[in-house]
Amino acid sequence: MKRLLKHMFRNWKWTLLSVALLIVVSTLCTLAMTLFTRTLIDGYILPLSEQADPDFNPLGIALIKLSAVLLVGTLASFLFNFLMIKVEQGIIRQLRTDSFDHLQSLPLRYFDSHSHGAIMSVFTNDMDTFRQMVGRTLPHLFSSAITLVSTFVSMVVLNIPLTCLSLLCAAGAMIVAVTMSKFSRRYFKGRQENMARVNGYIEEMVSGQKVVKVFSHEAKASAGFASINRDLFQSVFKANRVANTVMPINAGIANLGYVLIAIAGAYISLRYGASALTVGTLVSFLTLHKNFSRPIAQISQEVNNIAMASAGADRVYGLLDEQSETDNGHVTLVPSGSGAWAWKDGEQLHPQEGLVSLKDVDFGYVSEKQVLYDITLTAYPGQKIAFVGGTGAGKTTITNLINRFYDISDGSICVDGFNVSDIEKPSLRRSLGVVLQETNLFSGTVMENIRFGRLDATDEECIAAAKLVCAHSFIHRLPDGYNTYIDGDGGALSAGERQLLSIARTAVADPPVLVLDEATSSIDTRTEKLIQKSMDSIMKGRTSFVIAHRLSTVRDADYIIVLEKGHIIEAGKHFELLERKGKYWELFTGGQL
Repeated sequence: MKRLLKHMFRNWKWTLLSVALLIVVSTLCTLAMTLFTRTLIDGYILPLSEQADPDFNPLGIALIKLSAVLLVGTLASFLFNFLMIKVEQGIIRQLRTDSFDHLQSLPLRYFDSHSHGAIMSVFTNDMDTFRQMVGRTLPHLFSSAITLVSTFVSMVVLNIPLTCLSLLCAAGAMIVAVTMSKFSRRYFKGRQENMARVNGYIEEMVSGQKVVKVFSHEAKASAGFASINRDLFQSVFKANRVANTVMPINAGIANLGYVLIAIAGAYISLRYGASALTVGTLVSFLTLHKNFSRPIAQISQEVNNIAMASAGADRVYGLLDEQSETDNGHVTLVPSGSGAWAWKDGEQLHPQEGLVSLKDVDFGYVSEKQVLYDITLTAYPGQKIAFVGGTGAGKTTITNLINRFYDISDGSICVDGFNVSDIEKPSLRRSLGVVLQETNLFSGTVMENIRFGRLDATDEECIAAAKLVCAHSFIHRLPDGYNTYIDGDGGALSAGERQLLSIARTAVADPPVLVLDEATSSIDTRTEKLIQKSMDSIMKGRTSFVIAHRLSTVRDADYIIVLEKGHIIEAGKHFELLERKGKYWELFTGGQL
């Protein structure tokens, strides 16, 4: 709540102060109407009933004044609700923006340990509970507090004994609210967590629907969803059962208090006369008691809403509190003219050559399990380095360490003599063009997807990149060519076509160093032969790291590194390794390359 209020007042201070003032005006106008009941009965209706020729003009004037007050109250209520809509949407917009911006700064470790559905749930369900608290709960709490204070003062002025009786009822209602809130927070927290699980499961099943159908596991998928949906039902049921119990109990306490005050007031009025308690005062006090009980009931209900919003807030602020990816680098990559690049260290410029070296590198995704052991290698400018080995050998992990998706546990990685920890991450990654095994396209045109590699690339440069990787011919056959809109992750394209667009995206970036993580794994043999020559021209003069299972992308490498269980067990050229008849020979003769 402190963080939320600080955020609200930092950006919406004067609007919130205006809202507070309008709430006070609206509340006082409502109170004025209630107090006017006493004047209406004691000052106008009873005297008029005793007159032979009653004069209704004073009553009419009083009612006109009351109407003006009520009009002001209505206008104030309209204005504060209007302003709160602006505040509510503005705060949530900013909170979503801050959360998404922070999400971009998080390391890959965070995405490895959190499902996409759970992350999405923060931006949907959790943000929505936040929105309700900002737009409804907080204004209602403030309005209820103002109503309680002003009504209490008015009740004390009218009659102290009846006020004490009303306070007893209020105390009972508050005890119920506090007791119930202790239970509801736990249940509402479970509700938000289970909602995230449901969203995560749906996201996984939708993205993997083809796999589900291939293995005919529709029933299993439905059973899994039914299980977590049942958990969500139970947590929502328990939370709402507690929350919905508060209002009826408090309403019953308020009604009981109303009856007791009516009996006590009637007794005082009949026993001690109008000097002790007039009829108008009693009627006005009964209305005040209702007004006094209503905000207590509202506060009780809003306490439950706060409990639900707090559960969402835990997850929203939990995301915002995640440690951003650290970057203490000071060396930057800058253009040095004629398409060349240079490393800028202070005022000094060093030509970007593409020398990459790893020395005694150890790494584990988690501290308990090491993945790489004493990895030492050097890739000289213009060399093509190939990594081969079985699944889980550590091939992709090495390339992830070069661009600092993860930080090493021990050893050093240097690019052109600079430790990668000294290079700013955007510059380091700008120097590396990466084609991943998994293709990720975005909703937009084909041209926009290619331009994603370099946002300032012209249409001609994007088309040239597509031609270079042999993607131009299939793009030309699309309904609108380069302006064809791709929805989702390019589902209308084949796997090979999606990969070709991914390679074109890297080509238009024109990076000094290339990393190809099984870049042709989704391309048929014929297409692979067509693009291999183009890929060679892209890699010419650049340091390249290639991870591949196909011999055509390995045999012409300047250096082949064989990995097994995180260790380098062999290194050399294609024919050298074959002559040794070691692990590489086994992979080659076994058809696993």
